[in-house]
Amino acid sequence: MNNSSSAREAASLLHARPLALAAAFLAAFPCLTLPAFAQQQNVAIAGSQVIVTATRNNQLSSEILVDHDVINAQEIMAAGHSSVAELLLKKRGFEISSNGGPANVASVFMRGTSNTQSIVLVDGVRIGSATSGGPTWSSIPLSQIERIEIVYGPLSSMYGADAMGGVVQIFTKQGTNSFEPSIGIGAGSRGVRKYDLGFAGSSGGEHALRFSLNAVHEEDNGYSATKPAAGKFSYNSDEDGYTRDSVTGSMSYKIMAGHELGTNLMRSRQNSRFDAGPSYDDRDVTTLETWSIYSKNQWTKEWSSQLRYANSEDRSISDASYGLSRFDSKQAVFGWQNDISLGKDTLQLVYEHRTEKANSSTKELNKERTTRSFAAAYQWKYEQHLASFSLRNDDISTNGKVTTGNLAYGYRFTKQWRLSTSFGTSFRAPSFNELYYPGYGVPSNRPEKGKNLEVGMVYDNDGTHLSASLYRNRITDLLVYASTCPVKDEMYSFGCAINLNKVQLTGLSVGGNTTLGNKFILRGSLDWQDAVDQTTGLRLPRRARQHASFGLDYADGAIKGGVETILSGQRFDDVNNKNSLAGYTLVNLFGSYELNKKWSVQARWNNILNKNYELARNYQSAGSNLFVALRYGEN
Repeated sequence: MNNSSSAREAASLLHARPLALAAAFLAAFPCLTLPAFAQQQNVAIAGSQVIVTATRNNQLSSEILVDHDVINAQEIMAAGHSSVAELLLKKRGFEISSNGGPANVASVFMRGTSNTQSIVLVDGVRIGSATSGGPTWSSIPLSQIERIEIVYGPLSSMYGADAMGGVVQIFTKQGTNSFEPSIGIGAGSRGVRKYDLGFAGSSGGEHALRFSLNAVHEEDNGYSATKPAAGKFSYNSDEDGYTRDSVTGSMSYKIMAGHELGTNLMRSRQNSRFDAGPSYDDRDVTTLETWSIYSKNQWTKEWSSQLRYANSEDRSISDASYGLSRFDSKQAVFGWQNDISLGKDTLQLVYEHRTEKANSSTKELNKERTTRSFAAAYQWKYEQHLASFSLRNDDISTNGKVTTGNLAYGYRFTKQWRLSTSFGTSFRAPSFNELYYPGYGVPSNRPEKGKNLEVGMVYDNDGTHLSASLYRNRITDLLVYASTCPVKDEMYSFGCAINLNKVQLTGLSVGGNTTLGNKFILRGSLDWQDAVDQTTGLRLPRRARQHASFGLDYADGAIKGGVETILSGQRFDDVNNKNSLAGYTLVNLFGSYELNKKWSVQARWNNILNKNYELARNYQSAGSNLFVALRYGEN
């Protein structure tokens, strides 16, 4: 079978109906037969991971009632020169769009929600632009990340505004039990160069001091962001690459048993080129900074608390053919979280004060917004029953008070099988652009509101994991651009942003992995979704009805490697569903060889079939590319 026919057959699988998708995946794991209902035990699953993001405290993944996933250090290392957005594309529930070039504007869609309808945290610090409403994904340095936790579904009752599609929390590298230096040097296609240096360690003892510091320099010559079809006023044949310098660090000190002070920081500065005209060297300089200080205290056996002050800044200077612009956005959050143990149950009380500020060359955007929040959550366990309840009130200076809640219940039939269901509400606060941008924003715009109903099944047993979630998320008061603005004002003669549409996001998300013998791991995910604007009856742009990923990992002593395939169905590029983006299939290879306990060689070959595909109409995507690195550090 040749490569093209193989790709077509793989892509055709995505046109199956949702139940057929689930049946196909279950067929791949014949050991997953529905168990009898005789075993009535509520015990932790062997090897269950500890997840922080779902409940804002440490909890075994086997006891979490909302859909979630984890990207571990091995997956991140195998990603090579990929971006965070490209890494998420391999996980279920994620799609991306990109305006060409390796570091240009990227949007991440989580379960069909937009780039502004999910929250991104870095070591507990919220990032994102107050003006545009979304995070700058390309500025996040993947090579300095230790772990990524993904929680799907509405989490506004835990995290407040914008958590409609879910939360992605990124954890940077932290201190270890012994002093460990690390060095890396890599090179690849398109003139890619990458150098990193770091160390981490701990003093040990009763008053342990943990620390880490990592720095990375990256260069990529890139490729033309646009295609000739973009037209003579947009296309530019020049290479649109980037340079990025980033640093992360952490330090914590154990004052006494149960009491710890700490700090985290990240700074990334990126100079990237893009296309906005045929003869100008358009470029963006973006800087992303986060830092926080915290105190964790175990006051009694039953009561622990955490105080945190966090600050993030997203600064951008754009020098383009249409002019020079500057957008600076700052967020500061003070939070106090208390966890109270009541037998097997946990009561959680949270207070937060968040301030957002913008300073821009567009003076009308130079505004400030504050949000005061109170939240309570309760996690309940009884034999094979699990339940959770959370309620939160956010008082926003620009929009008033918004209350959100979440109720979830789970029942464990056996040690391996668990069924859960949940209902949650969420909201997104309008961005400063949607409130104040001249000729576009309307100060009276209201928050978007969502209601999500979900049912999930999880199987865990001896190296095999399977999860399936069926969800329906209805979003009202969606902020969209209306060519005829209902606000009677001359400044809106060309339209405005207004609360107008309703959206329904329904889908089935299936994922899993299983060990094959002692050397192989088979993993995969299938997503069927229907993301529809109910006001117009049209599909949301750049969301495929079907997307999937499959992989086979191999490990034998010093040799590790694997192959992965990413598939996406047809999408529309515009809200009117006039311009279509074809489906695509990507195949990637990766591998590593440990020279000894400290030295290793790593390689990754992306898009080995050199697939020509688009994530946005008339914008280029990367062709076949290779990256090889030599690393020193604990393997």
